[in-house]
Amino acid sequence: MRSAPRFLADEMLGSLARWLRMMGYDTAYARDVTDGEVLRRARAEGRTVLTRDHQLAERAGEQGLLVESDALEDQLVQVSCTLGLSFEESCTRCTICNGGLRDATPEEGARAPPRVRGSQERLYICQECGQLYWRGSHWSRIVERLERVLELRCGNSPR
Repeated sequence: MRSAPRFLADEMLGSLARWLRMMGYDTAYARDVTDGEVLRRARAEGRTVLTRDHQLAERAGEQGLLVESDALEDQLVQVSCTLGLSFEESCTRCTICNGGLRDATPEEGARAPPRVRGSQERLYICQECGQLYWRGSHWSRIVERLERVLELRCGNSPR
């Protein structure tokens, strides 16, 4: 079985990195580092470089993808369609640090606002930074946007 792709987004693609994490993809974010360091890290960690920089994409070769648009939805379309990505709601990652999420314990969930604790059956916590997540009304908008991007533009189901 082929493993899921792993990405390293350069500093021009922070929003794309967050959205790929929401889709469940291990997406590191390279900020304030040289192109050489981006390439070294990508090679060492087995990541595909996502960049808007023509020269960096050229240097990365087959281990890179030049992201052509400034618009987030177009970026999602290009990366998802080119690399055959899908969206699995149960496999999201922390949008802040890229850590894996797991169900929060009742003690951990006690940090959530009272309205959230009263309305959500499940809370999730990042195993790295401790950020709490839940699937409130914003989650349905995220899913709708991803479905629109992946299904209508790529011609395949997001799931």
